[in-house]
Amino acid sequence: MASPYKINIVPEDTGLWKVPQTEETAKKASELLQEDLEKHHVFFNESGFHNHIPHHILALYGTGADALALQRGYDDNVDYQRPTLPVHSDIVDDLFQGSWDHAQPYLGKEKHYPDFLRFFQREMDNKSWETVLIEYLFKPAGDPAGDDMLARLFSGFLHPLIQLMYGMEWKQPAIVAEGLAQTAVHEANPKGFLLDAEKVAEQNTEKKMPPIVNLLQQIRSDKKLASAAREEDANKLRDGVLGRARDEMVRIAGLVRVKPEELDEKAAEMFEACVYMAASAAVWKHPPKYPKFDFFLMHHVNAAPIFLTINAQPWIPIDIKVRLLEWKIRMDLLQYAGRVVPPLELDKIAAYEPKSAHVSDPKEIIPRLHTFSEDGHAIKLARASLICHDFVANTKKYTNRILSDKLWTKIFHLIVDSIVESPGSNWVRTAGLASAWKDIPDMPAAAAAPDGSKEKKHSKAE
Repeated sequence: MASPYKINIVPEDTGLWKVPQTEETAKKASELLQEDLEKHHVFFNESGFHNHIPHHILALYGTGADALALQRGYDDNVDYQRPTLPVHSDIVDDLFQGSWDHAQPYLGKEKHYPDFLRFFQREMDNKSWETVLIEYLFKPAGDPAGDDMLARLFSGFLHPLIQLMYGMEWKQPAIVAEGLAQTAVHEANPKGFLLDAEKVAEQNTEKKMPPIVNLLQQIRSDKKLASAAREEDANKLRDGVLGRARDEMVRIAGLVRVKPEELDEKAAEMFEACVYMAASAAVWKHPPKYPKFDFFLMHHVNAAPIFLTINAQPWIPIDIKVRLLEWKIRMDLLQYAGRVVPPLELDKIAAYEPKSAHVSDPKEIIPRLHTFSEDGHAIKLARASLICHDFVANTKKYTNRILSDKLWTKIFHLIVDSIVESPGSNWVRTAGLASAWKDIPDMPAAAAAPDGSKEKKHSKAE
């Protein structure tokens, strides 16, 4: 049985994909996740790069990979992990003293990850993981501690949100505790932006929220916003977008307003807009460049399925569900601006020619990633995209679909082809910058323009 200290994956539960699995593979997943929990730190270096092993193993497991594939994925990424840091028992005890104010000296500091992990594990000794989430994270708007933790959840390119997603989806208290501890040691960088946008939205209650794609287009059309992030910025969200065009970004993010009765519809719209945004960024330089997904936009797709899990929980209040979705949409908009607004390219997605065009079933396309050596980002992207597609297709209230089923199939191929079939790095970073593509090879002339014509130059987004 799963506990705050023990991970137990069962073959009957393969997550939102609901693929069949075996007892052997479930046992292997549990073994590898337990070893990671006990032996590895949350960051694999001192620059704050995240340990992806928990997501990687569960994404493989949840897409039908076998035990050998799970072991291979683990072995490919275990050598560079940092060992666990020591627990400071006095700090854990301090966290139990009175209010959450006692956490303030330790928040945002990676050395205290093991302390927060132990604290949340001990909290779950006597309470359910659901109760702990309500108590520390899913709190009403305006609660200072809740607002602070929620902002940290959306920090770090959504990694804390992704960690929490896998814990909640598989109902694993230990992984939920990891997600809460990871949240606690991230900075609350987006808090000011998110709270300010929320205040603007509260003044727009009579206005209907524009479609998310229209908001993306507004960002791209605003010259100040579209050029705010620059190549030299260490952090393109903080130093670029919010540093140079904060008011413009807050104004557009303030147009996001989800009504409780629209929750499913807006979740479907967010799913599709995220995938559309990411796929467009992958093909806007193709041809002549091989297609590549943006590393940062990709995370916004990878995190999206948590909203299926959250919205299905009767114990989470509806106002919290609405607020979480609004914050996610606002972060999507911010990240798009931070990646220097790559064009939204529906025609280029449609024109993409898959390497295995004769295969149309995504459950045959995506398993090609099971044998590819990577750190888990690709299989998470493929898994999340299919989950998003299925929810969009089955949400009857969402009628303004952008992507046809044929385009979704091309995107599934694009994800796999951009990793498995395309030379160069797996990802580009900040796809809207021409410099991001300089090391991505050009396709052979015949493949880039099979009819012998020259590809028209596309306008740059800088």
